Amino acid sequence: MSRAMSDPKTITLNGDTRRSHAATIADLVRELDLAPEKVAVECNGEIVPRSTLGDAPLADGDRLEIVHFVGGGDHQSDTWTVAGRTFTSRLIVGTGKYKSFEQNAAAVAASGAEIVTVAVRRVNVSDPKAPMLTDFIDPKKITYLPNTAGCFTGEDAVRTLRLAREAGGWDLVKLEVLGEARTLYPDMRETLKATEVLAKEGFLPMVYCADDPIAAKQLEDAGAVAIMPLGAPIGSGLGIQNRVMIRLIVEGAKVPVLVDAGVGTASDAAVGMELGCDGILMNTAIAEAKDPIRMARAMKLAVEAGREAYLAGRMARRMYADPSSPLAGLI
Repeated sequence: MSRAMSDPKTITLNGDTRRSHAATIADLVRELDLAPEKVAVECNGEIVPRSTLGDAPLADGDRLEIVHFVGGGDHQSDTWTVAGRTFTSRLIVGTGKYKSFEQNAAAVAASGAEIVTVAVRRVNVSDPKAPMLTDFIDPKKITYLPNTAGCFTGEDAVRTLRLAREAGGWDLVKLEVLGEARTLYPDMRETLKATEVLAKEGFLPMVYCADDPIAAKQLEDAGAVAIMPLGAPIGSGLGIQNRVMIRLIVEGAKVPVLVDAGVGTASDAAVGMELGCDGILMNTAIAEAKDPIRMARAMKLAVEAGREAYLAGRMARRMYADPSSPLAGLI
């Protein structure tokens, strides 16, 4: 048996300096309130067999790594949840405007997106064997989010989503009801009506809306499972035009908030995430880029960077300069 106590030693344990009175590595493990039979130990670059931990002396200056098994995956991964469904990627991408289904699928893969929006359109009865999106983007691996793009009344939007649920069993859907064709701005009165109907019918609507915190709260109360304010008009690429209102929506919402529409480049996506949004939805910014696959990768990184910046907490804004180095003591 080893002595439980000895002269104090300074060791490096898992990268941190520590003082210990342990005489052996087994004593150190117990000092840490760990079970020797459940850990693995490396001392000064050499594995110490578990059976010899009680005989392995602990010396001043030793460098140790002590590890154990944990459940697979990163328990601190930054996920988000909508309607009880959890996702890792905070980027949602569309499936329109691409040159081909192959390019679309490659862009989705490069973006890391786990959700894609899909429009509901009539079957081409003249060529029923023509390739379909599902041949290239597997709905068993990527979550399809049926949307109501092109609907100008709440009635048409609800009808479209009822057909989508019948076709694929989807209840998580994206609702958008447009006011007029020039701006594609949402008709909030029709949108609110449709949200109420869909929620009563068991749908889980993620709702495209104006950048209006009052309207956003009304949608949430009506049953929206996510609020999706526009950053700028659909397909404009102008970037987020009203940061103040987006921030107010984020602060007031109890459901996820995602910027939907207007993103043009990676910096726009980062801005949305820095405002505290849970995610970004885009289509044209990737599909109409000169290199959609590269842009998809850029958007993935921008969303991740914006999220990290939001979590880090930005520095305070100041009206005047504040030197990094002290001015006192200059030569």
